[in-house]
Amino acid sequence: MGLVGTRYFISLAKRNGWGQFVRDDGPTSHHTKRGTPQMGGIVIITGSVVGYALAHLFTWSAPTVSGMLVLFLMVGIGFVGFLDDWTKITRERSLGLRSSQKLIGQTVVAVIFAILATKFPRGGITPASYRISFVRDTWFDFAFHGTVIGIILFVLWANLMIAGTSNGVNLTDGLDGQASGACAMVFGAYVLISVWQFNQNCQFVSSSQCYDVRDPLDLAVVAASVMGACFGFLWWNASPAQIFMGDTGSLGLGAALAGLAIMTRTELLVPILGGLFVLETLSVMLQVGYFKYTKGSNGGVGRRLFRITPIHHHFEMLGWEQVTVTIRFWIICGLCVAAGLGLFYAEWVVVGGK
Repeated sequence: MGLVGTRYFISLAKRNGWGQFVRDDGPTSHHTKRGTPQMGGIVIITGSVVGYALAHLFTWSAPTVSGMLVLFLMVGIGFVGFLDDWTKITRERSLGLRSSQKLIGQTVVAVIFAILATKFPRGGITPASYRISFVRDTWFDFAFHGTVIGIILFVLWANLMIAGTSNGVNLTDGLDGQASGACAMVFGAYVLISVWQFNQNCQFVSSSQCYDVRDPLDLAVVAASVMGACFGFLWWNASPAQIFMGDTGSLGLGAALAGLAIMTRTELLVPILGGLFVLETLSVMLQVGYFKYTKGSNGGVGRRLFRITPIHHHFEMLGWEQVTVTIRFWIICGLCVAAGLGLFYAEWVVVGGK
């Protein structure tokens, strides 16, 4: 779906003039990208949903609550990104929705997801847990203050995670193929994690270190569907990109990543698996913070740590070719994924394998 559908979507976008508007303060080399079709995230999200549906159709199995909730989160946040992209196209500018509008839209979807994720118990296990998790639930429990307060705290935590991952992927999406390639690797890691959790699930294995995850195998199907959609899109998004995913894709993919982290009880592991997204986000935060700090202590003239952020643009300004930056950032992402998977497995070997 991603490979074939993207090709047809490119033709559709070109016919309707759904072109990219490039920020004026970015690298001048990006000005050649003006007019490249965007909103390719529509194909990624559609491909993920269709892939998930076909998997259940071929196996003649019913979808699970966990899988449907992750896809709901992806589609909902992706729709907010679509409104942002559509605003850019119709108003012919590089800025879309106001920050407050995007925040409201993301919050509404995230709140609905978080509340529903604490419902639908099966065998005493709900899709999401009130406990903060690393490779499994930890001792920290949001529900220890009481039911209502526990729900509120969990909803706030889920909102923070969803905002962090969606904006992290959004900031990473600045070079041809960079975000789609990185996302394919991270979602591939969640295929392995979910399959492992299924094989070592408390529903089938009697062990103190089994995994209390409601629907691990179906979460693997979701992760595999998203990974496949990213690979199909990458075929056309690789340099020179014939289409961009836009906020539709980057926000949707980031939300799906947060959803999988919450459902698989790996919330604090996702910053390691998605270390590239953390790096991109930190570069922006450090740039803004340092600029404001030096502006107040330097007579109103702020200084910058980097030439421009997100940090991949900084290396472009240093003279690196876009392809070089993308490949090296893919390597960083691969190392982060390997480290995250290593920690996940090492915990089971050291603690659970005793």
